Amino acid sequence: MFDNIIGPERPVSWVLQFWPVLVLSFVSSLVATSLCKKIALKFGIVDRPDNLVKTHKGSVAYLGGVGMLVGLTVGIFTGIYHIYDLQQFSAAFKWLIGVLAGGAIACLVGLVDDIFNLKPWQKILGQVAAAIVLIFVGIRPAIYYSLTFLNIEISDTVEMFCGIPIVIIFVVGATNSLNLLDGLDGLCAGVTVIITFAMLLLAVHLGTWGYSEAGDPVRIIICLGLVGAVCGFLPFNRYPAKIFMGDAGSMLLGFVAASLMILFAEKVPRWWMASIVVFGLPILDTAVALLRRFLNKHPLFVSDRGHIYDQMIDRGIPLKRTVAICYGLAAMYALIGIIMSQIRTRFALVVYIVVFVVSGIVVWRKGYLKMEGIRGAIRKVQ
Repeated sequence: MFDNIIGPERPVSWVLQFWPVLVLSFVSSLVATSLCKKIALKFGIVDRPDNLVKTHKGSVAYLGGVGMLVGLTVGIFTGIYHIYDLQQFSAAFKWLIGVLAGGAIACLVGLVDDIFNLKPWQKILGQVAAAIVLIFVGIRPAIYYSLTFLNIEISDTVEMFCGIPIVIIFVVGATNSLNLLDGLDGLCAGVTVIITFAMLLLAVHLGTWGYSEAGDPVRIIICLGLVGAVCGFLPFNRYPAKIFMGDAGSMLLGFVAASLMILFAEKVPRWWMASIVVFGLPILDTAVALLRRFLNKHPLFVSDRGHIYDQMIDRGIPLKRTVAICYGLAAMYALIGIIMSQIRTRFALVVYIVVFVVSGIVVWRKGYLKMEGIRGAIRKVQ
């Protein structure tokens, strides 16, 4: 099954040429996050505890998302410099700038929400605007290949129009999933690193096989840039956090993760499915949160402290151990996605369904669908 991990079309050295993307995105994010922390404290851009939903001690600086955006920006432009002589440079350049521009919009919307408290519909509108950027630069799923797998044929026009709502759904879903996961020090950032590293392994595999002249370097550059940017932020965000990413950060990370998943849908559905499973923990947490609120007759779109990780703490698991468990769960989904990407699509699909069904059963049997304790209390958003 794993005989063809490294393809014959490009050597591993082709991937290693992009190492400056990782290094420069990390260093720039590290410096920018430190600077953003000072700016946030000076101008009072902080997150204050409310002893209900926000249970941290004391005020903590925001603007961590801006620091990561700086790191990602430096990483992407470094990658553009390294692919200047690429035969399909125009397409790769357009995709990279599209992801960066959409990420900047998502980050800006989140930053405005951090400072002025936007309404849910306003945030979703901003997420849709970011998704439209991807559509505009041509980052859409290749639905044709997925339907061919089902012996269904469609025209290019129909494929384009069908791809638009899919891109929007992925962007809105992923940005809100990581936003919901951003509830403990170091949790969202660490999980994002695990997810992105797994996607990087998929991208490297495809790159050595010459899967796509433009798509291969784009996926690798975005993965390396995102890993570097988040790792530059993480030292400031681990417990006890000195700075939070805020909605600016979680929306940025969610948008880029969604962009990567759609980029993996460039051709056959096999890699798209694998990337979705790699993103399994945020999907699980979001599904549990929405179902739990629905079953307990609580509003679906208001903040609460009843997520899986919150309930772990309610059950006496220390914060650091809770974060470590979540890292382990994220790594489990990532490993399943990577392994299953090497088998035939129809068999992998069966495994993926079983994985999510078993995950749902475990959540139900362990009582994570109940709304109990102080962390399950709801804070109404004005």
